[in-house]
Amino acid sequence: MKAQEKQQNKLQRGKDLFMAYETEDQTQYCFPAINSSCIKRRHSRYEYDFMYLFFSVLSACTVFLNLLVIISISHFKKLHTPTNLLILSLAVADLLIGLIVVPIEAIRLIETCWYFGDTYCGLFQITLALLLSTSLSTLTFIAADRYMAVCHPLLYPQKITTTKTIMIICLCWFCSSVYNTALVSTNRGFNIINRTDKCYGKCTIMINFIWRVIDMLLSFLLPCTLIITLYLRIFYVAYKQVKIINSQLKGGKCIKEGSVRRKSESKATLTLGIIVTVYLLCYIPYFILSPSENTEMASTSTTLLWLVYVNSGLNPLIYALFYPWFKMSVKHILTLKIFQPASSLVDVFTVYH
Repeated sequence: MKAQEKQQNKLQRGKDLFMAYETEDQTQYCFPAINSSCIKRRHSRYEYDFMYLFFSVLSACTVFLNLLVIISISHFKKLHTPTNLLILSLAVADLLIGLIVVPIEAIRLIETCWYFGDTYCGLFQITLALLLSTSLSTLTFIAADRYMAVCHPLLYPQKITTTKTIMIICLCWFCSSVYNTALVSTNRGFNIINRTDKCYGKCTIMINFIWRVIDMLLSFLLPCTLIITLYLRIFYVAYKQVKIINSQLKGGKCIKEGSVRRKSESKATLTLGIIVTVYLLCYIPYFILSPSENTEMASTSTTLLWLVYVNSGLNPLIYALFYPWFKMSVKHILTLKIFQPASSLVDVFTVYH
């Protein structure tokens, strides 16, 4: 009997040790050697492989498609217009999102840990804020450019020039860099003093009330209000212009060159309006929900933020659907015709006329 009891005790101790080991094994930490490490979420091997494959394809497609836009506008001299320079600036921001932000955010989402240290956390937050704010600022300038082209076509060549547009783009990137560096740096210090989440392995930023109000005004209310107001006015004027041109066509009247140009500007405005609308549909819900500290809202905010990232790869597809010049320039790039002598002088517009 005693031998059986000893054997049962050994088996029970073995079960207890196995259960303790299993419980320990189920809890993984970002940094096991650090006591204050955050807990790491576990995924199956299938989930890991699928997510890494998906985000790798997303990053590669975003970089490749926006690189086509950048090469097209940079190479072909006929595309060196103020509007296309703004599209170029937007494509650069979208490319950097695909090249830098998407891979790092994917690692953070899959691993649920930040492995790159506090310094790179701050740099990443600055880069992310810079690219998002620059994209929205560029879309605001695109709206202003379209407003002048459609509503004041006679003043457009004088007011909107290539040199002025380049200066505006440089100023936009510079101001966004300074503003977001100040925003992140100030609130990183605020986080250290008022940090409630003690675990090590997260890269988050809490914005204090004053900065939140400033950011809400400068990065959300002001640009979104301007964009929506300008495009409402643009579409109203464009609708009236197209209606007049169509009535002239039906009456068999000769259409002047200026009327054809206005119709072309209206089509370009519609394409850019689609890009702006899609971006705002992703950006506005994210910006409204992002300050929330509620767990469910934070999860929704993360999903909406990824929609903004995916939007960076959608813009070139919209160009391909609506811009014949983009199709032709991509054909020249993929067939390596851009390496031929004087290829930069090719008129990518006339092919479709």
